[in-house]
Amino acid sequence: MARLATVADDGAPHLVPVVFAVGQGVDHDRVYTAVDGKPKSTQLLKRLANIAATPRVCLLVDHYDDDWGQLWWVRADGVASVSTAGPDADTGRALLRAKYAQYQSVPLDGPVIAVTVQRWTAWHP
Repeated sequence: MARLATVADDGAPHLVPVVFAVGQGVDHDRVYTAVDGKPKSTQLLKRLANIAATPRVCLLVDHYDDDWGQLWWVRADGVASVSTAGPDADTGRALLRAKYAQYQSVPLDGPVIAVTVQRWTAWHP
């Protein structure tokens, strides 16, 4: 799981947990997440409106362990786009379905967010 940070219309950070998949081959600097069919009050989510207004985003993946020698995190800063159809949507959905068995039973038909990563940052002890 990752956390996706977007910028709200008032300039405040907006942070939500997301599942994700990283592109392969020439797309290794693209990260995908999507709005899936889990129960929500709407598919018009704040993160989508935020990206439409300000596409700069950050994704953070981390690992905690009681053995602090095992701690790590990876951050991807980039520019996001949202699509409902086309190559980005198709690629994102295919990668997410391949990574998460849950998508065999949970609909994955909402918008897809594709993040073009401009900078990777990581830390481990």
